Amino acid sequence: MNDHAGKIAALQAELSREPAGAVGLDKATSNLFRDRHKQRRPGVNLRHFNEVISVNPEQGWVDAEGMTTYAELVTACLQQGVMPAVVPELQSITIGGAATGVGIESTSFRHGLVHHNLQEIDILTAGQEFVHCTPDNEHSDLFFGFPNSYGTLGYALRLRTSTLPVKPYVHLRHIRFDNAGDYFRSLEEHCRGDADFVDGTVFSRNELYITLGHFTDQAPFVSDYTYKNIYYRSLQERDEDYLTIHDYIWRWDTDWFWCSKNVFAQRPLIRRLYGRKRLNSVTYTRIMHWNSRWGLTRFINRLRGIHPESVIQDVDIPIDRASEFLDFLLREIGILPIWICPIGTRGLPGPFPLYPLRDNTLYINFGFWDVIHDRQPRPEGYYNHMIEKKVSELGGIKSLYSSSYYEESEFWSIYNGAEYRRLKQHYDPDNRFPDLYRKCVLRRH
Repeated sequence: MNDHAGKIAALQAELSREPAGAVGLDKATSNLFRDRHKQRRPGVNLRHFNEVISVNPEQGWVDAEGMTTYAELVTACLQQGVMPAVVPELQSITIGGAATGVGIESTSFRHGLVHHNLQEIDILTAGQEFVHCTPDNEHSDLFFGFPNSYGTLGYALRLRTSTLPVKPYVHLRHIRFDNAGDYFRSLEEHCRGDADFVDGTVFSRNELYITLGHFTDQAPFVSDYTYKNIYYRSLQERDEDYLTIHDYIWRWDTDWFWCSKNVFAQRPLIRRLYGRKRLNSVTYTRIMHWNSRWGLTRFINRLRGIHPESVIQDVDIPIDRASEFLDFLLREIGILPIWICPIGTRGLPGPFPLYPLRDNTLYINFGFWDVIHDRQPRPEGYYNHMIEKKVSELGGIKSLYSSSYYEESEFWSIYNGAEYRRLKQHYDPDNRFPDLYRKCVLRRH
């Protein structure tokens, strides 16, 4: 805490020397998957707020600075025999980013989203004020309004989040289904059971898997999916598996779920050239951002007469409409595989007004990420906006980390425009930060 206090003191001194204006956020990597029109603004560098402050396994929490990656956070927690209650899938995601966005994983069926497990947040607002937020203090409105604000209300300098005790290994069972109706009925039943982790994968209309994970002290064998072997393929190859808790938490990171195929990392020779150290989400996002900047694939597609549309989406659908949404995805979008992650809301804190989920409802997160290659030219965002309309029709909601195409009135009807404007007026009355629509849909910041 002394180091963190020193950083705060240095930041206060730096801000006192700067002219009034919005504070900038400097990051080495980004897990936002939308093209952005960057705009210069005065500010200070917050990149050095990137350390774990304290782990308290007895009281069940960890304190960390906002730019701390989950790779660092998990390492510090596992050394104390605990893990953050919800750990997003990629090592490069920061705890501040997951709090101001939306973070999810296979503990979410019981523990909700990352922000459901926050206990405190220290936020630097656009007006250069330091605001300590808890669920029941004078800044509780910002505590509950911060999730899904994407840095438009301020930046998290310190966060306290809940932890869970762990065991050394996770025993996995992969259960196959051949139709969506049975699949989602069974998934709902398992979410009421004793599993420690629940998620799933859809490979086709007739090949769907539920994966159940249970902590265990011993393992007859341990699989390794950090180099030669690929985790998602193992779901089709074996009914049972064992991983260390560390490797289970990061089982998706090595191959970015299955998206490493887009950078040829699943080809054995190319995989060896990458090497174990470069098979991870940090490498792939750097390649993606490089390609977005220089337009190599855009040039190739023009030569081939292809009209591509990137569809990178995570959407949350009430389970009673999940079969209908899956049918829509398979029929109209066609991206496979699809990640399935249940989200429970029973007994969790809230409401969080900018990401409204119904109480006592099990949601199903559908994660699907690829490029649709179309011979026919389409309006910009054709497939993405089709997905947005279907999500709204089924009473769901989507994360805003990737491209969005909502009309402004439609956007604010979903993401609680009235409460957002009230928070904006209170904590950023001079509009030094762009508003949520301008940042996430118009992609200007």
